[in-house]
Amino acid sequence: MTTHAMIDIETLDTEDTAVILSIGVCKFNPYTSEQPHTRQLWLPSLEEQFKLDRTASESTLEWWSKQDPEILERALSEVGRQSCVTVAKEINKYFVGVDEIWAQGVLFDINIIANLFKMLDIHTNWAYWQISDSRTIFKMMPQDPRKGLQEDLHDASADAYYQAVCVQKTFAQFGVTPR
Repeated sequence: MTTHAMIDIETLDTEDTAVILSIGVCKFNPYTSEQPHTRQLWLPSLEEQFKLDRTASESTLEWWSKQDPEILERALSEVGRQSCVTVAKEINKYFVGVDEIWAQGVLFDINIIANLFKMLDIHTNWAYWQISDSRTIFKMMPQDPRKGLQEDLHDASADAYYQAVCVQKTFAQFGVTPR
């Protein structure tokens, strides 16, 4: 069976050094319409990240301030936060057996997570050739497949789930089959 994973993060900056608010993942088979599964949400310690001199930009903070207050409160909450090392180890464990990892753009989510791992001196449990970009394939569709489908915007776990569903829809649209 083919196992792919989708990852999505919410941050306080767009640089590789960004403070990560949340990391959401789910596993899925892109060649079927089976529901994505094994959803996970990690909330790395904000305090630890600031001590590591990770960054928050004025423009991103301003953007967050314009979001729904409930979304903003959930994003910045201290409830459920774990040490960064614990989160990194759990992410590495999660990706064991995953054939391919998808992100909405390969220069954001993966790079920011890899930068945090590097600061923590923890290896990443994936190879560069396992990373795929969902944004690129969505641009091939007649219409962005996320429109009208996605709910719970800016919830990393929900974003990962809906992006995985859209990869499945895109594969189905173009008749993509396993190699």
